[in-house]
This record gives sequence, C-alpha cells and structure tokens, in this order.
Amino acid sequence: MRSDIEQVLLTEEQIAVRVRELGKEISRDYAGKDLVLVGILRGAVVFLADLYRQISIPAGMDFVAISSYGKEALSSGVVRILKDLDEVVESRHVLLVEDIVDSGLTLQYLMDNVASLRVCTLLDKPSRRQVPVELDYVGFQVPDEFLVGYGLDYSQRYRNLPYIAVLKRDIYGGHS
Repeated sequence: MRSDIEQVLLTEEQIAVRVRELGKEISRDYAGKDLVLVGILRGAVVFLADLYRQISIPAGMDFVAISSYGKEALSSGVVRILKDLDEVVESRHVLLVEDIVDSGLTLQYLMDNVASLRVCTLLDKPSRRQVPVELDYVGFQVPDEFLVGYGLDYSQRYRNLPYIAVLKRDIYGGHS
C-alpha cells in the first residue's frame, strides 16, 4: 500500500492533536445540552471514534450512509440515502461528523432535510466546493488532491492507514 502513496499530508500525531482540540471545543460548546454525533458511513468512522473519545460531556452516537460517489473517484451529483438514523434526533442537538467536505453536495442534502444541524469535519477541501456550505468545526483545510487514510478510501482500500496521504495519480486515474 505504501508504494501507492505520493506523500503523507497529515501525520498520525498531527491528526491526534487536532482531534483532541476539536473534542475540547465541542465539549465546551455543547455543555449542558443533549448532543448526538451523527457520522457519515463509512469514511467518518475512524474520525468519529477518535473524536467521541475526546468529548468530555455525555453524547449519543448514530450513523447515516449517504452516497454521491458510488465506485467513482468523482461525485455523480446524485445523493442517495443508503442507511437512515436509528436514534431519535428530534429536540436534540445534532453534530454531523464528516471525514471530508469537498463538493458539499452530500452536506447540502442533509442540511436541506433537517431542522437544525452543525457540522464537524476533519478535512475541508474548499477548492472543490460546488455549493456553499457552512462548517462549524474544521480539523484541517486540505489541497485539491485525492486523499486516503484515516477512514478515507479509494475502492474500499487505504481506510486503515493511520495518517492521511495523497494517493498516486496513476492508481486512481488522476481525478481528485
């Protein structure tokens, strides 16, 4: 797998420090509130697990599976719900946890279909934004590269890398 990596963009240590900082911010901002973190499957699982352990207040957790990519490297623009929430979120404070926000299409779909929502993303790729979205907590702003690791994948591979890296262009065909 390492031979497929162009460069390591964010080390395991950099990610851990920033996730701790985000956990403290979220704990402070939601103190005394009924918080539920909603992770977007599958990419956000690793980030959500680490972030959840850094939050010092009581909080629930649930997942949704939404896809605008399928098996492609580029978003199709069509958002499909593959798994809905199991938790009741009415009258709760929902913090959506994303691995990366690039086009903004999945996020816009969710925001258009709930009453109130705040967003925490580990990675923000504003250069790819197709629709304006407001992000409340951002771990890192990243360049327009195809990233893998720490939950991010290409064809279901590389999620298990403990760092975030740029995938070599010849592996995925050159589209970020």
